[in-house]
Amino acid sequence: MNTIQEGSFLTLHYRLVGPDGADVVNTFDGKPATLSLGTGQLAPAMERHLLGLPEGTRRTFDLGAGEAFGERNPQLLQRVKRALLLELGDPDADYQVGDVVQFPTPDGQGAYAGVVRECGDGWLLFDFNHPLAGQPVQFEVHVLGVL
Repeated sequence: MNTIQEGSFLTLHYRLVGPDGADVVNTFDGKPATLSLGTGQLAPAMERHLLGLPEGTRRTFDLGAGEAFGERNPQLLQRVKRALLLELGDPDADYQVGDVVQFPTPDGQGAYAGVVRECGDGWLLFDFNHPLAGQPVQFEVHVLGVL
């Protein structure tokens, strides 16, 4: 029976539950996930809990506040001028508190998201922290295959 090691390829079902008890991700009712350990597809804390588990294992792990997605970083709250948003995005967009907005990375090869937290005169306050940063989560896994 294969056990999970650094660099293993995995097929598994998993469920991530937020602090409010709601599912954030749940593959148990659909197609299982296939991933390679150590490539950033799962948070490092979740990967650490998987190491050494044999095929067929079903476990639930409670990860403390900030363990899975880090602590909230106040420096990731940034004011962005509306003029810049007009230049980079949709000029007809009407941003509201709670909206998730995609921004291009400086090299233009990727994107990252921010959540609108406040709307001011000529600016918006974005939160670029992971939505679960600083929060406890529960991670349930059923390991189907290990290569």
